[in-house]
Amino acid sequence: MQRTKLMLCVLLVIFIITNLVQSKNTKPHILFILADDFGYNDIGYHGSEIKTPNLDKLAGEGIKLENYYVQPICTPTRSQLLSGRYQIHTGLQHGIIWPSQPNGLPLDSPILPQKLKESGYSTHAVGKWHVGFYKKEYLPTSRGFDSYFGYLTGSEDYYTHHRCYDSMCGTDLRENAIPANYSGVYSTYLFAEKSADIVKNHNADQPLFLYLPFQSVHAPLQVPEKYLQPYMHIKDQKRRMYAGMVSAMDEAIGNLTEVFKQKGIWNNTLLVFSTDNGGQIHEGGNNYPLRGWKASLWEGGMHGVGFVHGQMLKRKGVVSKALMHVTDWYPTLVSLAGGDLNGTKPLDGVDQWKTINEGTLSNPRKAILHNIDPLFKPLGHKLPKSPFDNRVRAAIRMGDWKLITGSPGNGSWVPPPSVKSQPDIEAQFEPPEKNIWLFNITADPYEHKDVSHIRTDVVMQMLDLLAQYNKTAVPCRYPKMDDKANPKYLGGYWGPWL
Repeated sequence: MQRTKLMLCVLLVIFIITNLVQSKNTKPHILFILADDFGYNDIGYHGSEIKTPNLDKLAGEGIKLENYYVQPICTPTRSQLLSGRYQIHTGLQHGIIWPSQPNGLPLDSPILPQKLKESGYSTHAVGKWHVGFYKKEYLPTSRGFDSYFGYLTGSEDYYTHHRCYDSMCGTDLRENAIPANYSGVYSTYLFAEKSADIVKNHNADQPLFLYLPFQSVHAPLQVPEKYLQPYMHIKDQKRRMYAGMVSAMDEAIGNLTEVFKQKGIWNNTLLVFSTDNGGQIHEGGNNYPLRGWKASLWEGGMHGVGFVHGQMLKRKGVVSKALMHVTDWYPTLVSLAGGDLNGTKPLDGVDQWKTINEGTLSNPRKAILHNIDPLFKPLGHKLPKSPFDNRVRAAIRMGDWKLITGSPGNGSWVPPPSVKSQPDIEAQFEPPEKNIWLFNITADPYEHKDVSHIRTDVVMQMLDLLAQYNKTAVPCRYPKMDDKANPKYLGGYWGPWL
């Protein structure tokens, strides 16, 4: 009897000590995974032919964000995620940052890892950067990340990690600020392995922020042969390759979550998964039944795949229809980390934690400025008495309404190649000078019914809102390419040159 009591006491002491040790860090670890060019119709739970069992399970146990928006192309989404600010407020309204372009996300406001470091987080980034590197001050390790492993430009070979731009060619891979050579290692494997090493070596008493922007599934279409086997029935070669790349990424994500579990920190980890923009249909991606694709202002370009997973969530296995934008992650994660927004320039993102976690009906976001691009070629004629120049490429969401002006990009509805009964449905024949579209996105999420000619009152109201936003815009920065960026001057690697 005495022995039994002694054993119970020992077990109780062990339990108390274990819980005291685990409670040293009450802040959640944060794993933010960003896929590249991952289409709306490319994840299993959206009915895709592509199998994503790990992503489906994580999303099914968490909260699927089904009214979630990113930007139509790479740099803008990444810049807004990291800064919490719209493109018009950082000067990155036009295009992406090209390898030889002396441009970057401005240094005038702290970005997400810097704010998380203030809250005591260990911060690490693995994967694609693409928000500027022409000076050392713009490198990840100069901007709040304790460590960085990845590539700085927008795309490259998955195995050689080599990138050519115009006549400039070089390797694009860095370990912290130093050029690295991992030629022959498939990037999905490489980035997953580096991420796993960070988790294994992490001091669990300190909260961890791991930012993992995969190269997958951006072109070029490359994947180990074994991932193609389940998709040999897909006759379209690009779609087949793309499907294999998605499967490789899904497997890598599943493996990484197991490392978190083995480390004993998974139950205190918030996972956020997001795409950076819609799928590129010319490289195997698909966004059906959404209209348009990557680089367009249609829903297929920016209505993104996204979900959150974590044991700390008060609700699980649900779908959130709350309006959310990629800029919202900045204040949401800083708030969750117990931080503050002191020292930041005014943010365009809003704290969505209560909306996500509790499903509160009072959604703090009422509108989204998708973009105003002053450098895109104007289209058509200006509407009389319009408060905003509707020839300019722009798009804005206000409640249920979405307005597009200027040139939005191709507006086709493109089914996946496997859907033979439905040929590509081209956009309705419209006057080439047409430059205003209005949709009730809640009632018409696939943008079939333009009501701009019926609800002229809403059109004018939203043009006025665009004009208000435009007054706050900073000049667009899109400098000329610089020959000094050529890797031949930098030891054969892409990197800072000024």
